[in-house]
Amino acid sequence: MRVLSGIQPSGRLHIGNYFGALRQHLALQEDNECLYFMASYHSLTTVQDGKLLRAYTTDVALDYLTFGLDPARTLMFCQQDVPEVTELAWVFSCVTPMGLLERAHSYKDKVAHGIMPNVGLFTYPVLMAADILIYRSDVVPVGMDQKQHIEITRDIATKFNNQFGGIFPLPDGYILEETAVVPGIDGRKMSKSYGNEVEMFLEPKALRKKIMSIVTDSSPVEAPKDPEGSIPFLYLKLLLPPEEIEYWRERYKAGGLGYGEVKQRLYEALEDYFGPYREKRRELARDTAYVEDVLREGARRARLLANETMELVREAIGLPISYKQP
Repeated sequence: MRVLSGIQPSGRLHIGNYFGALRQHLALQEDNECLYFMASYHSLTTVQDGKLLRAYTTDVALDYLTFGLDPARTLMFCQQDVPEVTELAWVFSCVTPMGLLERAHSYKDKVAHGIMPNVGLFTYPVLMAADILIYRSDVVPVGMDQKQHIEITRDIATKFNNQFGGIFPLPDGYILEETAVVPGIDGRKMSKSYGNEVEMFLEPKALRKKIMSIVTDSSPVEAPKDPEGSIPFLYLKLLLPPEEIEYWRERYKAGGLGYGEVKQRLYEALEDYFGPYREKRRELARDTAYVEDVLREGARRARLLANETMELVREAIGLPISYKQP
């Protein structure tokens, strides 16, 4: 199957990105044809500092390579290196009903949390549909909060196919495992937009400070506690073997457990898990030419796929090009 997903370079990636998407993305490359791209145009809805966006884009590429993306069988590239995507987004905008976008939950949620309601944010699902459909993707791995965007993509593809002919297959959403929604340190979904993330490669001192700032309730040490309502425990479930998770579950229920003790164990578990990767990432960051080569080759191969689709689209809508590009 052809698997397509993008991740916004709108900040340093965090453990929510890793456990909610990145880890599953890399597992999918074992048996599928995967295309993973840095969704730089999408990031413009929130990041409008060129220096930061360039840095974040490199960061995302480094993170994927650090955790094992194999450029020999998986395409990784930047969204802006395939300009046909924005061309297709305009075509789709001409067949997408306004009402379809007005019903998008993600737009309403982001505006409610203080993100400026610009046109790019409103039409985000149209660009996302172009990202997916231009490569004629079969499967799109998403969390539950992105499920509606896949439904919108299928609706847009159906509108186009009904108007101009059946060019686009209808992609399926592959709902990632339950850990796809990882809480932030304040209890909301972990998000760079909310500033409540735990970055993967924090140095030990900064990591410990962040973990100790996790919001917990004010119940006394001696009181029994609900582990499933505790952010530190939810993090531990991502990191520890089943027998140790059960140990901490029972400690919560029995009472006599202070959150400081739990947070200390969480700090140790995060450092054990991500510390070795931090060193590997440092090594990769020194070889910028290699990272650039991976992105360049990924874009070249992705653009070949995109051009095949756009030739069909241009012909169908009545705008065939009169010359072939060199």
